[in-house]
This record gives sequence, structure tokens and C-alpha cells, in this order.
Amino acid sequence: MVKTSRAAAAGLLALASWADAGATPALSRGLDQITAGRAIYRQNCASCHGVHGEGAPNWERPDALGEMPPPPHNASGHTWKHGDGMLYRLVHDGWRDPFNKTSCLTMPSFGTQLTPLEIRSVIEYIKTMWTPEQRAFQRTESRREPFPPEAR
Repeated sequence: MVKTSRAAAAGLLALASWADAGATPALSRGLDQITAGRAIYRQNCASCHGVHGEGAPNWERPDALGEMPPPPHNASGHTWKHGDGMLYRLVHDGWRDPFNKTSCLTMPSFGTQLTPLEIRSVIEYIKTMWTPEQRAFQRTESRREPFPPEAR
């Protein structure tokens, strides 16, 4: 058992150093995208959705104005139930919750502030907050509704 654990740890360490050395461009690019997504998320999304994707308190109930508070993006929320294409559109175009009592956008549009790649990077980062089962479900949804061509 100890040999297996040491071998697995050594393999992970080798893979990490291999990625850092640029030997696996796709893996390195993926890690860079998540790192960039985390920074973009913290700068543009965390003030509403929480630094750790925890969402606003009482996010499932309208506030005093009749507005739905920002939901969590971590495993306790429902973001993982949507395909990449829908998540992209929500960030790019903004969205108004049909339950809102005002005409305000629930989610403001970031399409003029973030590039398509930056929006995708944020979404890829958010996926790291989900369980493996949630990520698998979301991958299936994304096959039906993938990122738009400009974000690929």
C-alpha cells in the first residue's frame, strides 16, 4: 500500500513538473486558463457570487426589492446544471431572472468588458468548484450546448 501511494505521488509530481516545463502544451494551456479564470472571477464575479463561489446569503429567496440574490457557483448551487453555451451567454449577455419584481438585470452583461476567451476561462475556473459527478453531468449538457465558436 505504501509503495502504491509513493508511486502515485511520484507520478503526480512528475506530471506537474512536466506540465510546468511545457512538455504537455494542452495540459499547461488548461492550467493557465484556470489560473487566468480565477483571477478574472475574483476581479469581476466574487463581489456578488463570493470569493469561493458561495453566493449571496438567502440566494433562493427574493430580497426586499423582489430581486433574486446571486446564486452560488460552487457545488451547492445550480450552475453545474447548465451547458457551456448557456453559461457563456449568461456572462456575455447578462440575464434577468423571471421572478424579479423589477426590470433590472439579475446578472449584468460582461460582453463588453471581457473577451470570449476570458469568459470561457471564468467558466472553466468555476467548474473546479464542482464535484466530479456535477462536472460529468455538465459535460453531457455541454455536448448539446457547447461554447460558441468565438470562445473555442
